Amino acid sequence: MAATLGRRLRKGATSGAVVAAAVAALAASQAPDTTPPPADNAGGDRAIGAGDTATPSGDDSATGDSPYYTELPPLNTPNKPGASINLPVITGPAEAGIPASVLSAYKRAEASIRSTDPACNLPWQLLAGIGKVESGQARGGLVDANGTTATPILGPALNGVGFANISDTDHGAYDGDKVHDRAVGPMQFIPSTWATWGQDANSDGKKDPNNIYDAAQAAGLYLCANDRNLAVKADLDRAVLSYNRSTEYLNTVLSWFEYYKRGTHQVPDGTGVLPVDRSDDRRPGNRPSTDTPFPPLPTTPAPTAPTPTGPPPAPKPEPSGTGVPPKTTRPTVPPTTPPTTPPTTPPTTTPTVPPALKVTRLAPVATGTLTATTGNAFARVPGVAALDASGAPVTGVLISFEISGTTDARFAGGATTVTVATGSAGIASSPALRAGEKTGSFTVRATVVSGTAPAAQFTATVTPREADTLAPVGGEALSATTGTGFTQLQVKATDKGVLAPGVLVTGIVVTSKTDPQQSAEGPYFKGEAGTTARTRTFETDANGLITLAAGDLLAGDKVGTYYLYLTAPGGGTTFVELTVTAPTPTPEPSSPAPSPEPTTSASDSPESTASASPSA
Repeated sequence: MAATLGRRLRKGATSGAVVAAAVAALAASQAPDTTPPPADNAGGDRAIGAGDTATPSGDDSATGDSPYYTELPPLNTPNKPGASINLPVITGPAEAGIPASVLSAYKRAEASIRSTDPACNLPWQLLAGIGKVESGQARGGLVDANGTTATPILGPALNGVGFANISDTDHGAYDGDKVHDRAVGPMQFIPSTWATWGQDANSDGKKDPNNIYDAAQAAGLYLCANDRNLAVKADLDRAVLSYNRSTEYLNTVLSWFEYYKRGTHQVPDGTGVLPVDRSDDRRPGNRPSTDTPFPPLPTTPAPTAPTPTGPPPAPKPEPSGTGVPPKTTRPTVPPTTPPTTPPTTPPTTTPTVPPALKVTRLAPVATGTLTATTGNAFARVPGVAALDASGAPVTGVLISFEISGTTDARFAGGATTVTVATGSAGIASSPALRAGEKTGSFTVRATVVSGTAPAAQFTATVTPREADTLAPVGGEALSATTGTGFTQLQVKATDKGVLAPGVLVTGIVVTSKTDPQQSAEGPYFKGEAGTTARTRTFETDANGLITLAAGDLLAGDKVGTYYLYLTAPGGGTTFVELTVTAPTPTPEPSSPAPSPEPTTSASDSPESTASASPSA
């Protein structure tokens, strides 16, 4: 039974039972309802070639239901479950090989869309499955160094005979047909769909459906439309059916999708295995199950028997009157020398080197240290030029920028790693880089994705926010008596005439403007019991102000003149005079005068009384 099924699959049959068996055999280790999303750490705020995000019509399809290749993958899987999907070049079954540029385009589209629409969970193997079914991976990878097919890939005219009936929408600009539309390119977009979803993923300034990078990016965005999550089986089926409304098409694409998930390898461009059977092939056993009639196949006229060539036959001898036939002389045939066939040397094909492997050096575009103040964007961002051995730029190469080191700086969108493609000049620059609140230095590392060129490194430094001017609000002098606190104090910070929020301002109590050293006595900042701190750091608020509330700065117990010396990064300084006075003494209350002692006369004394008595 297995052998029979294998033969049927290799012949390209697409009946529901056969395809279901193939999918079941290829996906035995998968969960029944979901497809786990592949791991990917790409991120950033800008997709590679991200463009239109319009929603496709529910009644149309990307290809206009054009014909497709019905050949199914072999039952023997390219690798065991869990094995690497990045195998060395030309390793494994031929059917699992994907041309280098085509494979690069699929992976690049996945990385781009995953950075802007991670909820879609687009796997590049799904793009590979569609590319296999639609064009045989761009006719086995017949593309130039920029990813454009050697000749346009065109489907049949969509004239309603066997396919959809779509009148011309592009005036023949893409498909060369001014009467009807045709599916175009390695991912077979009809012109009207391409007008909405076309992309410029290789940064060459045009959206070309015959370019595998542009087409793969557009196909990924199209599949992710309508908020689909391709890790959910129902959304995955709907996405594929939106490409071509055929159950047989769905089963064929999913068969290759599962096959590629089990393992693939890279082959040189132009050497991919080409499928044979198509859905519009009317040969017995290959016509898909549909009620739609197919156009007749072109007929080949019967060969005509060649006319023999050679020396003319000898003339018949004429009879003589003697009755004896005359002697005939056989004509002499000159000897012939067979033509010498020059030895032929089979043509040598030079394997196409993937763009990533052409890069031998990453030359920094931005040199020197990148600097920014806390919470602000860096004025410059890391950028590199991808160069080959001759120093020429290499376009369409994925460059990964990664932040490393102890820092809270991030690329726009909060990512620490982003992937960007080089443009026509071979240059790739990271998205905007913003500093966090942590000061210090860190490193940004640029590497070629799937390449061997040495990495380029950039040093970035985060410095504190700055203010070039500090000015007291409401006066430059405060006074308080010993043992009390000073009234409220506000100081405004500006930088280049603009309010400077978030600036760290240092305040020190000193005794001299010319020698601002911390004082050992006098005013101090309010703190825990028993502390007499005379240095403190403040942060300006959203209005660029620092505020010391009443009682935050205490006078101390030493009378004299002191200063609060304030400094900020950026050069802003100011002195606030602090005068400590003694309290006014309270006057003591006056005491009453003592009352006089009573006096007695001689006549009042007892002695005089006693001496007078006898005489009386």
